[in-house]
Amino acid sequence: MKKSIFLGFLVAIVGLLTVAAANAADNAAVTATVTVQNISMTLSQTSFDYGTMPSNTASSTLSLFGGTGIVATNNGNVNEDFDINGVDTADWTLAGTVGSDAYIHQFCNDTDNNCTTPPTSYTALTTSPAALDTAVAAAGNTAFQLRLTTPNPSTVYTQQSAAVTITASAS
Repeated sequence: MKKSIFLGFLVAIVGLLTVAAANAADNAAVTATVTVQNISMTLSQTSFDYGTMPSNTASSTLSLFGGTGIVATNNGNVNEDFDINGVDTADWTLAGTVGSDAYIHQFCNDTDNNCTTPPTSYTALTTSPAALDTAVAAAGNTAFQLRLTTPNPSTVYTQQSAAVTITASAS
């Protein structure tokens, strides 16, 4: 009888240990963080006047801003790509070559290229976005120059607004 009680007691202890081992648990936590990306860009110049120019004549921001051009600054918190495009004016067509009521508007990335001898390193704007600069770091900037050549000939002698758009997007 003592053996039976002892054996029963031993089986009960082993059973409890097995249940305890089967029910044991361990916890660990995963901490996840997130930062919302901020795409933001400012320009040092938002408007300027090339002035009154004869037909088939070029002017650039080199002479207007003392060589400093226009500066696009990444005010966001991620690397950004800057794209650039032009537009047709009310009466002139944006083109790769001058013509009757067709004008040329060009850009040059002054941060990466020597823009002091236009049209060297200048690229004709189109109405579709083109890369101005890529992977501009947060708080980084890109300086650029613009150059406009008037139509030859022009049949319109009123002021034209030749807008240029700079677009920032996540790199």
